[in-house]
Amino acid sequence: MRNKALWVALMSMVATPVVAQQRKAPQRPNIVYIMTDDHAVQALSAYGHPVSRLAPTPNIDRIAKNGARFANSFVTNSLCGPSRAAMLTGKFGHINGFNKNGETFDTRQWTWPRALKEHGYQTAVVGKWHIGPTPGAINFDYWKVLDDQGEYYNPDFITAEGRTRPEGYATDLVTDLGLEWLKSKRTKGKPFALMVHHKAPHRNWMPRLRYVQKYNHVNFPVPSTYFDDYAGRIPAGKQEMNIYRDMYEGHDLKMTVAAGSTRLRYNRWPGAFDRMTPAQRAQWNRLYQADNDAMNRADLGPRDLALWKFQRYMRDYMGTVAAVDDSVGRLLDYLESSGLSKNTIVVYTSDQGFFLGEHGWFDKRWMYEESFRTPLLIQYPGHIPAGTVVSQMVQNIDYAPTFLDYAGVAVPDAIQGRSLRAVAEGKKVRDWRTSLYYHYYEFPAFHSVRPHYGVRSDRYKLMRFYGDIDTWEFYDLKTDPQEMRNAIADPRYAAQIAKMKVELQRLRTQYRDDTPRAKRGA
Repeated sequence: MRNKALWVALMSMVATPVVAQQRKAPQRPNIVYIMTDDHAVQALSAYGHPVSRLAPTPNIDRIAKNGARFANSFVTNSLCGPSRAAMLTGKFGHINGFNKNGETFDTRQWTWPRALKEHGYQTAVVGKWHIGPTPGAINFDYWKVLDDQGEYYNPDFITAEGRTRPEGYATDLVTDLGLEWLKSKRTKGKPFALMVHHKAPHRNWMPRLRYVQKYNHVNFPVPSTYFDDYAGRIPAGKQEMNIYRDMYEGHDLKMTVAAGSTRLRYNRWPGAFDRMTPAQRAQWNRLYQADNDAMNRADLGPRDLALWKFQRYMRDYMGTVAAVDDSVGRLLDYLESSGLSKNTIVVYTSDQGFFLGEHGWFDKRWMYEESFRTPLLIQYPGHIPAGTVVSQMVQNIDYAPTFLDYAGVAVPDAIQGRSLRAVAEGKKVRDWRTSLYYHYYEFPAFHSVRPHYGVRSDRYKLMRFYGDIDTWEFYDLKTDPQEMRNAIADPRYAAQIAKMKVELQRLRTQYRDDTPRAKRGA
């Protein structure tokens, strides 16, 4: 009996630590990363903007209700390709080598999907890629991506096997691919990272047919800055992104040449419409006909036409967002019904913000708030408390280290971002950043936005434009949140401007940005 008791005691001493170790070993989370293109914070109802209250996004809002809404989320460069490169690498464009659309992303470099794959994750990407080559070299387990920008109707998809053109609406098709991979293409029981990248709500804002008239009877609030004269802001006065002057009346605004006609006005890229099937195009024309005929018969004056164009833009833009909201709902429903949501991090974001008529503009590129800000919502049940609002300033270079942190993978020293895990979980972080750095390069290019870089604190913003226009701008975001008054020459701010210039140089040094120097003609 004494030998048996001794044996039991010895076995318990050996076994107990192993059992305890097994119980303590964390289960690595899955990641579903949903990213749209050009989704303005103003158009996501979790953020409470008046626009989004008229066109709510209840499914996307579910992520905020289940987890965290980042109230101060920003990008490093408000442009599609560079933003995607920053997201993938956790580094600014001058480090990862991608600063302008049309450049080629070096897929041999470190990215967080490749790092997760190397540490046992299954990885997949569907939808918009838009940084040059295919994602094949990143070694995804599965990928099927839109060709270049992608089209809304019957888009071309690229795979390792070749090119296909399925019939349907891009947002629906991308969602179908994501769900198909989750349901039948992945290895069950193995952690995964799925990237679902949408074209919407990118230009030219073609809603799904059933949403073409969804907001026809909604009058969206016209921004008070819609007829901005750009006084004191020289670069702003040189742009070509004005809704009522620069939008293509046919391609962007779907305006016809005369009442009773379906022929579009100036349509720079006709392929967006030509790829529609005859049935799709016929229904499309019917849905737009009455409003176009009324506009043509009204013979509107310049100001009234400018306001009409704003409403058409907003109705189409929000119509494309409505399909995205449906998509997110489908994904969340599947994660919940399958039980995957319990151990899955779900992220919703966009590659940058967008102007919805502020300063009269569409598009992005600027360091002004509407362009610089981007939505960011993250849920992770049991880790991120439901209904959390994160006030700390974050950037898209923070996504990569966040995913690695949660997956238990070491974060490389070369990454310039920082894990959001602590702030998302509501923990106190005493040394969190108090300023942000931004750099936009693409000029000459569409919309004629001059290259610039700058620094933003919680209250102030300093911007340096360089090249053919060499000038500074300074804004007090507390007293001038719409950034209408350039206070760079205001003596009341002289001391603060001097401090911001020092901080700007500190950030340029920290992030190793020495290209280019701000010199006239550089």
